[in-house]
Amino acid sequence: MRPSSRNWRVKALSSVLLSLLVLLVAGSAWGADYAGPLIDAHSHVSSATAIDGYVAAMKRHNVSRVVLLAVGGVQKDDAAWLAAASKKYPDRVVAGLPLPDPTAETAAAKLEEALQRTKAPVLGEIHVRQVGSRKIDRDPNDQAFGRVLDVAAKFGVPVVIHYELTDEAVAALDRALAAHRKTVVVLAHAGEGPPARVDGLLSRNSNLVVDLSGMHFQRKPALATETGPLDPTWKALIEKMPDRFLMGVDVWAPRLLEPAMLDRLFTWTRRILGQLRPDVAERVAYRNATALFRLE
Repeated sequence: MRPSSRNWRVKALSSVLLSLLVLLVAGSAWGADYAGPLIDAHSHVSSATAIDGYVAAMKRHNVSRVVLLAVGGVQKDDAAWLAAASKKYPDRVVAGLPLPDPTAETAAAKLEEALQRTKAPVLGEIHVRQVGSRKIDRDPNDQAFGRVLDVAAKFGVPVVIHYELTDEAVAALDRALAAHRKTVVVLAHAGEGPPARVDGLLSRNSNLVVDLSGMHFQRKPALATETGPLDPTWKALIEKMPDRFLMGVDVWAPRLLEPAMLDRLFTWTRRILGQLRPDVAERVAYRNATALFRLE
């Protein structure tokens, strides 16, 4: 065999071995799907019967609890649907307390009465800033909303808010969180990011928790595509502050509640969690939600 031919074969073999090594390293970095306990810390229902199909999917994918929330006043029957779902599946459903207009003058008084009556473990989802689809831009420092936050603190109930971040919106939320340190606020959908904004908010405000709901492959911004890796900047932030994040699926529209789509969403969720360090995955998947919503 001529030396040039031998060298070509050696180089070709080396290239193949290098490619295999890269694949093995990537596979190791991504890790196996997370197989432990899972709590969906943020979802909704679109009708009185939608919970049945959702619970069936929970059973298929070993999801122990779902925190069902209202949709910021969009669905007038939310309160009845959530109460019925909780009554039918008490070991599965944790029902949030709706608050359609958090800046109404009577909101705090009505909330106090409702919390005394229902003992709800979570308030929301409250739409404070949703400028894209609903043109809502409420001031988190509004006095009436401040009284709502104070009532929530009195009862030890976390408040889930939809609040889309900009630099100006971050500054306003910083002021509200500083003025109500005894109130735990959950920033739904990570405020649509980016990670640097969320990092700053978390670093400055110990009373803020972030849920990663609705950041799946059907939405933007997404933590990952349906088959791709977890965004490295989100991964770094989550692993930096593992006790400050919750995992949620955020289904609402009927198409997301179809059995095949629920299967895809839960499969994606476990795959993404599997790309975190095992101890972090457990916190985000269920330990943080268990502590926050007092589920033990």
